[in-house]
Amino acid sequence: MNICVFLSAADLDARYTEPAREFAELIGKGGHTLVWGGSDVGLMKVMADGVQDNGGRLVGISVEFLAAKARKNADEMVIAADLAERKAQLLARSDAIVVMVGGTGTLDEATEILELKKHGMHAKPVVLLNTAGFYDGLKQQFARMEAEGFLPLPLADLVLFAEDGASALAYIEGAL
Repeated sequence: MNICVFLSAADLDARYTEPAREFAELIGKGGHTLVWGGSDVGLMKVMADGVQDNGGRLVGISVEFLAAKARKNADEMVIAADLAERKAQLLARSDAIVVMVGGTGTLDEATEILELKKHGMHAKPVVLLNTAGFYDGLKQQFARMEAEGFLPLPLADLVLFAEDGASALAYIEGAL
């Protein structure tokens, strides 16, 4: 299975890197392919190393202005012209999406994927991996959107908030 993971390229502390390593190990040992932003830095590198070290494949979708940071030994590397093309390729190349910790770029990717799912543009399982409670505020906001009628479908049909990588992977495998 091709699992797209949206996440930060920043260097982060152990409360984020250790759960990422554990999730990467599960992906690799499960024989899955990591489809990710292609960077060989920060948390993206942690995930790529973990997947590759445990027998998984790597498909990177980088972008021209970040091509210098692209992982050299990925099984496949695509260089998109811009961020919009990158997001489209990431979605097209994946069977499921997991959103891990990240900044505005990760949040942009997450909301676009959820908006497309809301409008029936894809039916792929989407998981927000809530490492160390990172997405607690977003989870609360989504619950409010649902309660006040801003979501045309139940939140549970749109996204799963998982507390760990094992739960995220089990959900994905069960949904496909």
